[in-house]
Amino acid sequence: MSNSIRTCLWFRDGRGREAADFYCSLIPGSRVESSFSGDAGHGSFSVIDFLLGGVPYQILDAGPAFTLTEAVSISVATDDQAETDRLWEALTADGGEESVCGWLKDRYGVSWQIFPRRLTELTTSSDKKVSASAMAAMMKQRKIDIAAIEAAVREAV
Repeated sequence: MSNSIRTCLWFRDGRGREAADFYCSLIPGSRVESSFSGDAGHGSFSVIDFLLGGVPYQILDAGPAFTLTEAVSISVATDDQAETDRLWEALTADGGEESVCGWLKDRYGVSWQIFPRRLTELTTSSDKKVSASAMAAMMKQRKIDIAAIEAAVREAV
């Protein structure tokens, strides 16, 4: 493990390595760094250390003691709508669930925020009309549609 700090996601279903491989296949600059399995006396476990776009994560696949919640999510600022669409479609496929405002839950139960960087520019604009109209448009969406948000901004200003 090359990083001393990692976000650890607790998996409970034995699919931790599968999830890490899937995530790494979606995000450029990602790779599984290491994994090991063992038995802690109360059952078996696996630990998978991986990088997503250079950011360190860890999956502890150790049974039903804890569950993933929306209180922790992986946030991905995309370069454009095409990347937003690609990630959204991959992460909601095979049992994933759409939520609101760019949030989703993938087939493994991990929550994600997928949004174009342009959204942040608009919602944090010093022009209050721009930021308010961008925020209002975003609140009506599931997957972020930046063209629709930009249209709402143009209409408001």
